[in-house]
Amino acid sequence: MIEFELHSPNSLAEAFSLLETYGEDARVMAGGTALVLQMKQRLAQPGHVISLRRVGGLNRIEESANGSAGLKIGALCAQQQVATSPLVKTKLPLVAETYQHVATPRIRYMASVGGGLVHGDPSQDPPPSLIALGASLTLTSASGQRVVSMEDFLIDYYETDVQPGEILTDIFIPSAPAGSGAAYLKFLPRTADDYATVAVAAVVTPGPGNVCQDVRIALGAVGTTAIHATQAEEILLGRPLTEENIRAASASVKDVVDPLDDYRGSADYKREMAEVFTRRAIQQALANAGR
Repeated sequence: MIEFELHSPNSLAEAFSLLETYGEDARVMAGGTALVLQMKQRLAQPGHVISLRRVGGLNRIEESANGSAGLKIGALCAQQQVATSPLVKTKLPLVAETYQHVATPRIRYMASVGGGLVHGDPSQDPPPSLIALGASLTLTSASGQRVVSMEDFLIDYYETDVQPGEILTDIFIPSAPAGSGAAYLKFLPRTADDYATVAVAAVVTPGPGNVCQDVRIALGAVGTTAIHATQAEEILLGRPLTEENIRAASASVKDVVDPLDDYRGSADYKREMAEVFTRRAIQQALANAGR
């Protein structure tokens, strides 16, 4: 491990001051499960680590107070807190289910929601479900706040839209449309706590005559970021949710994913599995609709 100075501010104002003082030589730490590993592997070598553990007000889960239906989740909430929250299970069951797939309970108790998202790992579980639900993130700095969609927040492999001096403070996740069904499927060729070979989240709203009124589909572990499958959505939107149309939509994802060869499978294999699991996720979401 490299030598560094640990700072533990008691407020966001103190954290912003430290970021301004140390600039590029500082890294913010929430849970630490990702940053500490990067530092051990010499992938990150900050001289100053700013821990947010003492900053209050960032570990709450509450219903939105801005008039929009949904939940506001503080960036310092432990991932296990989200996975087991009765409020999340009731209001956003897809989110609770997705976080239950992350690694192991031991890691989820330490890893924070915000830290995981800022880490930008393209194979992590939450982003596809957050994209499918239309989540947005609040980035706060000494000069104010800005809100970024989950989709736009992810820029490239381990790269996110956090600007110098900014800290991710909370995530807003809208409620799924009335009558919709949702599903998150993760294909695991190895152990249950491993990264996925491919993961798919789908939120489908069927209308009269089983016509698709709304649909959101996103995939993980098959590109440099999680991928919003807009082409597949366009094939289904306004059309009957027949087996033929679902298969056509699922086949389209093979053109937008860009997986890498690794020990979880070849790029060609992952591309085929992306189609298979997209079809299964849509079918499962449709089966869950109206429950």
